[in-house]
Amino acid sequence: MLFELAHATWETLYMTLLSGVIGSIVGVPLGIVLFCTGNPKLWKNTLAYRTLGAIINITRSIPFIILMIAVIPLTFLIMGTSIGTTAAIVPLSLAAMPFIARLIEAALHEVDKGLIEAASAMGATAMQMITKVLLPEAMPSIINALTLTLITLVGYSAMAGAIGGGGLGALAINYGYQRFNTTVMIETVILLIFIVQVIQMLGDQLSKRLLAKR
Repeated sequence: MLFELAHATWETLYMTLLSGVIGSIVGVPLGIVLFCTGNPKLWKNTLAYRTLGAIINITRSIPFIILMIAVIPLTFLIMGTSIGTTAAIVPLSLAAMPFIARLIEAALHEVDKGLIEAASAMGATAMQMITKVLLPEAMPSIINALTLTLITLVGYSAMAGAIGGGGLGALAINYGYQRFNTTVMIETVILLIFIVQVIQMLGDQLSKRLLAKR
């Protein structure tokens, strides 16, 4: 059982980290665009802001277990299968993208508006304000946002195990729940808690280091 626990832990980390990276590649730019299209000093565009915001809100409103089932055809198209650890990365990434986008938008809103005003008065372009002012100033909050996303994905990965996604969720169901093995259930819960604690600790440390460098 020790091997099964180790393998399931690896699968959970694999799903969480890879889907977190893919979700960030799409979600971070989405969050930046969402913020910029709603800011008159940048790319103010009310129609684009409302349209993108509505799409993100609709996607975020879909429960993950339903999303997994709904995107099975897409998962099969991309991965060649809809079952397994690698296949679960597709719905996990899709769930992460709008979640990250909203968190990034919120992180950018925390930046002092006076800095944006000053950069604009000095003739900085929108791209310069984003890369030189907004992102550096918001980076600690962005790290906290990505940390929260990874923790959320840990929970989602456990749900993915319910329909053949692998990981600790699948182990808890197949070896714990279905075989009435309470020990396995407790062990998987402890491992999930441990993973969450490690992710939170690393995220907090990185965020504090960035704040200290200011």
